[in-house]
Amino acid sequence: MERRDFGKALVGSTLSINSLNQLDAFAQELPHSETMPALFLGHGSPMNALEENRFVQGFRSVAKTIPTPKAILCISAHWYTHGTKVTAMKKPKTIHDFGGFPRALHEFQYPASGSPELAQATAGLITKTSASLDDSWGLDHGAWTVLTHLYPNADVPVVQLSLDRTKAPEVHFALGQQLDALRRRGILIVGSGNIVHNLRLVDFQNMQRRNHGFDWALEAQNFVNQQLTTGDYEKLVDYSKQGRAMNLAVPTPDHYLPLLYVLGLEHNPDTLKLFNNEMVGGSLSMTSVRLG
Repeated sequence: MERRDFGKALVGSTLSINSLNQLDAFAQELPHSETMPALFLGHGSPMNALEENRFVQGFRSVAKTIPTPKAILCISAHWYTHGTKVTAMKKPKTIHDFGGFPRALHEFQYPASGSPELAQATAGLITKTSASLDDSWGLDHGAWTVLTHLYPNADVPVVQLSLDRTKAPEVHFALGQQLDALRRRGILIVGSGNIVHNLRLVDFQNMQRRNHGFDWALEAQNFVNQQLTTGDYEKLVDYSKQGRAMNLAVPTPDHYLPLLYVLGLEHNPDTLKLFNNEMVGGSLSMTSVRLG
C-alpha cells in the first residue's frame, strides 16, 4: 500500500473548521511559509549534549539545511504518558530525567521559551484523540540534548507533545498527519528517539567501536531503512509483526513512536534522507531522518 493511501485509510476524517481557526489565530503573526522540513533524530546518550562527536556534527549539519523555524514542536521518547499532552507554559524548565551522569550534564540548562499559543493550536489540530494542555512538564533530555546542537542559542520557542502509551502505533502515525498544517506556518516538527533501542543488551565494553551492531540489530536497521527509502510505511507502523529482529530492536514503543509522527507528515518519500546512520554499543542506532 502506498504511503498516501495508507495515510488516508488511517485518518478517516478531515480537520475541523474549529481546529483550522485555532491554527489561524495562532498564525496571525506567522505568515504562510514554504512547508518546513521535519526531522526524526536518533538522540542516543544524554552526554551528546556536551560531547563533540560525529553525531552532534550531523545534527548541526542538518540544521544548516533548514530555514530558521518560528517555533519547534518536539515529540520526545521521554514523555510517555496516559493521554496526549502538550506543554503550554511560557518558560519550560530543563528536565534532567536521568541519573549517574557528570555534574555538568545535570546542571546543563536549555532556556528556550515555550509557546502557549502553539500549544493551543496543536491541541486544536488533534481530532484523532483528545489532547490536553500541560503546565508541569518542560523540556526533557530527548528534546534539549539534540536541540542544543540545532539551535545553540535557545532562541526558538519549543513545545513538547507527549506519547500516549495507551494508543496503538497507527494512532500515533495518524496524529502526525493531523499536525502537518503546522509546517506551513514555519513550525519545525522534530521526533526524538532511537529506532533500534535495547538498553538491556548494550555492549558497554565496545561503546567506542565504530558502527558496532549485533546481527539482529543490523537486520532491523536495514529493514527499517529499506521501508524508509521506498516510502512503504505500513510495515513500520505494524513493526511488532515483522519478526525477531524488530522485536529485539523495539522492546518497548517509547523510542520508536516519534518516528511514526514524522512519517505521518505529508511528504514525497523521494525527499527523505538518512544521516547519522550508525549503530552504537551493539543494540542502539543513531539513524536520523530528514524529510521535505
